[in-house]
Amino acid sequence: MTAAENVCYTLINVTNDSEPPSEVSLKTDLEKGEIKAKTEALKKVIIMILNGEKLPGLLMTIIRFVLPLQDHTIKKLLLVFWEIVPKTTPDGKLLQEMILVCDAYRKDLQHPNEFIRGSTLRFLCKLKESELLEPLMPAIRACLEHRHSYVRRNAVLAIYTIYRNFEHLIPDAPELIHDFLVNEKDASCKRNAFMMLIHADQDRALDYLSTCIDQVCHANPSERARFIRCIYNLLQSSSPAVKYEAAGTLVTLSSAPTAIKAAAQCYIDLIIKESDNNVKLIVLDRLIELKEHPTHERVLQDLVMDILRVLTTPDLEVRKKTLQLALDLVSSRNVEELVIVLKKEVIKTNNVTEHEDTDKYRQLLVRTLHSCSVRFPDMAANVIPVLMEFLSDSNEAAAADVLEFVREAIQRFDNLRPLIIEKMLEVFHAIKTVKIYRGALWILGEYCSTKEDIQSVMTERVTEMGTYVTQSALSSSRPSKKEEDRPPLRGFLMEGDFYVAASLATTLTKVALRYVALAEEKKRQNSFVAEAMLIMATVLHLGKSSLPKKPITDDDVDRISLCLKVLSECSPLMNDIFNKECRRSLSHMLTVRLEEEKLSQKKESEKRNVTVQADDPISFMQLTAKNEMSSKEDQFQLSLLAAMGNTQRKEAADPLASKLNKVTQLTGFSDPVYAEAYVHVNQYDIVLDVLVVNQTSDTLQNCTLELATLGDLKLVEKPSPLTLAPHDFANIKANVTVNTNITDLNEYLLHILKSTNMKCLTPEKALSGICGFMAANLYARSIFGEDALANVSIEKPIHLGPDAPVNGHIRIRAKSQGMALSLGDKINLSQKKSIS
Repeated sequence: MTAAENVCYTLINVTNDSEPPSEVSLKTDLEKGEIKAKTEALKKVIIMILNGEKLPGLLMTIIRFVLPLQDHTIKKLLLVFWEIVPKTTPDGKLLQEMILVCDAYRKDLQHPNEFIRGSTLRFLCKLKESELLEPLMPAIRACLEHRHSYVRRNAVLAIYTIYRNFEHLIPDAPELIHDFLVNEKDASCKRNAFMMLIHADQDRALDYLSTCIDQVCHANPSERARFIRCIYNLLQSSSPAVKYEAAGTLVTLSSAPTAIKAAAQCYIDLIIKESDNNVKLIVLDRLIELKEHPTHERVLQDLVMDILRVLTTPDLEVRKKTLQLALDLVSSRNVEELVIVLKKEVIKTNNVTEHEDTDKYRQLLVRTLHSCSVRFPDMAANVIPVLMEFLSDSNEAAAADVLEFVREAIQRFDNLRPLIIEKMLEVFHAIKTVKIYRGALWILGEYCSTKEDIQSVMTERVTEMGTYVTQSALSSSRPSKKEEDRPPLRGFLMEGDFYVAASLATTLTKVALRYVALAEEKKRQNSFVAEAMLIMATVLHLGKSSLPKKPITDDDVDRISLCLKVLSECSPLMNDIFNKECRRSLSHMLTVRLEEEKLSQKKESEKRNVTVQADDPISFMQLTAKNEMSSKEDQFQLSLLAAMGNTQRKEAADPLASKLNKVTQLTGFSDPVYAEAYVHVNQYDIVLDVLVVNQTSDTLQNCTLELATLGDLKLVEKPSPLTLAPHDFANIKANVTVNTNITDLNEYLLHILKSTNMKCLTPEKALSGICGFMAANLYARSIFGEDALANVSIEKPIHLGPDAPVNGHIRIRAKSQGMALSLGDKINLSQKKSIS
């Protein structure tokens, strides 16, 4: 046997904080110690042999004093010991002592305890010495007739391994296993025996298959029923592996609805009863594959409620796949039952102790209910009251999903608007997070259409919750209430989050303009508008005072001031913008999103279909007749696309994919200096193109750009300071570059080699001559054995004159980040030649 064919031995963990025991002490423990001492000594011997010790003097001691013991722990350890101990002399001959070992294992193969017999048979599968196996063959054969299935199935495995490695020891193994298979009743034993026949003697395997299914021929449909009945019986097996294989076989043999339903139910039972989450996911994938078939999908739709039983599994990934599968299968017939189950699951999550997975599962349930409501609008009225309770949830992600759903539902379903507004007004005071509060404010401002609802937004939600109308922020002292007792809006503002105040101003402006249109009395119109303006002005005063933790930003001031101006004038144009254009923009956004979803579903369905059939003709340009070349299409391109299965079609130009869409804003629009960056990525190089704008009326000197990078990124070059005139702008580029005062390419390369102790891998011939540019590969190894490569790509800008310094870039590659960064720092520090 070559080294590559040796088995991987069992490793046992051991602490290395003590000195290794001597051979003498081990021998004493093995000879005279109690069972516990012998067990510990045997463990130490195994560890020492695995670590490379020979210990030949202990072999006979273990045979005499340990091998005869009947203790089960010692017997298990001995199996490991005989697996790893050297069994041959240096010249390759079998040790004489191993004959005694062989006799002991012959007795174990006849032991009355079935587990000792079975574990011994499993051990024999690992033996590679035919001289040791030969005397044991009669005992191994006898184990095939043992009363216990554990012994019989391991005997089959042992016979298969011995037949595969040493066919001469049991040449009649296929015949023996075939006869065993015919009379065997246990499913796991039959499976092992049949798998052996498949690999060892396929003719016998087919012969057995034909006899057990009454000469079934797959080509004869009339006989197929008998074979399917056999598979149906296997679906009731006690072995999960047999049930899984039987279900898969049944699906391949029959596409009848009853067969698909039986296989799917078998899969569902396996998922529920199996404890291993990986197994659950594998079987779930089989169910998903069944769904891909159009005729099978209709059968699985009736099993949606059975599939939902899998939700009892606590694993998040299993639940996620189950919910997605149920959502794909749900129809108008069973959507009501699905919604009931999901609502119950949502209520369960409220009663469970807060946990990360519980929050994520709640979010999954919310999204699934959302999808059900969008697909089946009749269900929305049942779902909305349950979901809106989550607006007050501490998990912002789940609440945000609900808010998005509510916004979509209130826009699409006119008949549900009164219900949504009523429920929103109920839960509004309990909302805990500022982002959800802002979104809820927007919905109320956009969709409150009756005088009663508008008045509720003004009185109950603002004056009562904020109490800003009754007192001036500048004259009031810091509130005495505890922070946790504050109304939400007051708490947000005192924390310095005045973005919510800008949202409040927009909401008040919308409802005030709408109230003016609804109310007939001029006095009531003026009173309502004045009340709204008072609230906005008071919030402005609060923001400018020292009470909040952070002062109000200029953007928020501008927004609130604009709203005040709009209410002071109440022009028809502003009314149209606030109350019609906003709604129109939302409608447009939802329409675009719906079209994108339909497009993605269409692409998904197209993926399932074969785009180009294997026997479709391909038109080659060289073979095309002249009269066929009159078309304006690029014939070569068409031929190439046809040959490649249309995988490289030119995408339509997308205006959103322009350079402007990739600009990242670095500062606020109201900041004195505004900055935005465009990131150029070219393989390993990242270059920042930063636009800096002076928005003040002053000249700014020594403006520097400081960037804090996260993760593996590091800014190699620090941009130089700028001087910006009033309202001037400039571009700054930050990258990975060469920054030197050396003017010759070869001189720069030699300087880098000398400074970093690196070796140049590029041949000297490739570096000779003067062409204006140079590329070289450098290599270095640290004292710790870490390798590093550097690619130098430099050029001499001739148009700048003979004294212009070398420019270009250096790319460093190393397995460890520390090595790359330290080498980069060293190159940066040594780039410039010192001038004496």
